[in-house]
Amino acid sequence: MKPQRTITATLAAIALACCCASATAQTYPAKPIRVLIGFSAGSEIDTIGRLVAAKMSEGLGQQLVVENRTGAGGTLAAGFVASAAPDGYVLLINSVSHAAVQALYTKLPFDTIKDFAPVSQLTSAPNVLLVAPASGFKSVKDLVAFAKEKPGQVNFGSAGVGSGTHMTLEQFRLATGIQVAHVPYKGVPEVMTDTATGRVHTSFAPIGNALGMVRDGRLVPLAVSTSARVPSLPEVPTLAEAGVPLDWDQWYGMFAPAKTPPQIVAQLSREVARVLTQPDVRERIANRGSVPKPSTPEEFAAFVRAEVAKVGKVIRDGNIRIE
Repeated sequence: MKPQRTITATLAAIALACCCASATAQTYPAKPIRVLIGFSAGSEIDTIGRLVAAKMSEGLGQQLVVENRTGAGGTLAAGFVASAAPDGYVLLINSVSHAAVQALYTKLPFDTIKDFAPVSQLTSAPNVLLVAPASGFKSVKDLVAFAKEKPGQVNFGSAGVGSGTHMTLEQFRLATGIQVAHVPYKGVPEVMTDTATGRVHTSFAPIGNALGMVRDGRLVPLAVSTSARVPSLPEVPTLAEAGVPLDWDQWYGMFAPAKTPPQIVAQLSREVARVLTQPDVRERIANRGSVPKPSTPEEFAAFVRAEVAKVGKVIRDGNIRIE
């Protein structure tokens, strides 16, 4: 009889767990959701993240409260989310830098794959190689030639060590063989301002951030980092067209803590997809030079694993270190 009682108790426990999981899915969300972004206000990830979060609030019936927790290439925000309760009430919006930090930081307090449940990709967009009008650079060829004439004397700004703009720079450096001085900033707005004033010679920036200053004539775009030209800057060549074999996607995506119930992750993913298919959202994203890229949790998980491997190779090949 004892084995039979054990089996009966086990089955009852399983049934209770299933009921609880179903109840959780039916009542979620029952309170506001915190969404952490590891980069500064006004950055492109902040703009896209806040747009998506606001629209998700309408669909979920609870407010998604966005918090900027900057520092260490987005790892402060990611670390907070990785250690949060896996109940769907603390989420992370991160960029391609999420794929870099595992190889970049030797004592990272979390694992970028094991400690997160990928929800969905949000967008895909290029970075733009920028110079000031007064720089005299008219093309990528001009910039590379100058850098080769003066090795180590060209200052190249980025949004911070481990950021997507930094990783684009490193790939550019490896592809061209130039030696440059990396100048990390706290965020994209700051590096673009210093590029426009000539404090740094050049920088990469997400296209959504760059468009305003490009159209105002304060910055000159030399190339985009993706394999195809973009409609918002149709006259600007790709890096590949300019002779630099580089294809870089400055993607953004949403993550939950690992062990978040799959039904909650799936619900969030469906909500992201609903938001990104709305005509007004698609138009606003397109106007910033980006492309909506909703994905299932499974698709996004596979994408992130591939990106971690790809970006890790860039870091190892470039011998990139935290200074």
